[in-house]
Amino acid sequence: MDADVSRVGEVVRVGELGPRIVASPARVTDVLLGGKDNYAADRDLAAALLAVLPQLDAGARESRAFLRRTVGTLAERGMRQFLDIGCGLPGAGNVHEAAVRHDPGVRVVYADNDPLVLAHARALLARDGGVAAVQYDLRDPGGPVGPLGGPGLIDWDRPVAVLLGSVLQFLDTADGPYEAVARLREAMAPGSALVISHLTGDFAPDEVAEAARIYAADCTAPLVPRSHAEIAPFFGELEPVAPGLAPLAPWRRNGGRARAPSPAVMYAGVGVRTP
Repeated sequence: MDADVSRVGEVVRVGELGPRIVASPARVTDVLLGGKDNYAADRDLAAALLAVLPQLDAGARESRAFLRRTVGTLAERGMRQFLDIGCGLPGAGNVHEAAVRHDPGVRVVYADNDPLVLAHARALLARDGGVAAVQYDLRDPGGPVGPLGGPGLIDWDRPVAVLLGSVLQFLDTADGPYEAVARLREAMAPGSALVISHLTGDFAPDEVAEAARIYAADCTAPLVPRSHAEIAPFFGELEPVAPGLAPLAPWRRNGGRARAPSPAVMYAGVGVRTP
């Protein structure tokens, strides 16, 4: 029987052929984004995924670009706290970089359950001030938001933008994703925003289903595409920002002409807590 052994930034599966590193969501996404913080297992899985769903890397880039645009817009409108849950490995155009262009005093908290992500995030903090990184797992059934708040972290009595960029798709229903997001919504003060991007199979069901099967077989987490009707409840009672929950392309700003993945593989949306 195989056994999983946790190490900093990797999972080693011990089998008949000896130890081997198993792909992780953060590192596979890093491959799709053109990063270098990954192993052969991550690159092999990314290649297998792209063989059946070639637009997946464009979808990953679009999701990251959507977060940057949204953070910039919210900061421009006065948002001064950003919480990036499931932040992934640092790369070009991180959340705090998009936010500080509008106000150097913004507070940005990165949260993730991957030790490698946290190690990289904390190395980043050594260079850039006004940023914090904490361990947080949306799958924790007791998942209080308390560890995300406190001195230097999130002040839940003030508006905060909670970012869930391409992270809920790594949680199966048994992991309680709806309950986890509901706890976050309940903690958000009036004026706060919830920002979500999520993989969908609505436009390429067979290809996305096959990609999800391949992913689950060779990664430390499942890949769970959801339909529009399954993603919308994450926003609960929050007021949607136009164009609502939509494919990523309509979220383009300033007449951007870059080609969107075809067919679409991601939905995106923003909801605001009104007074």
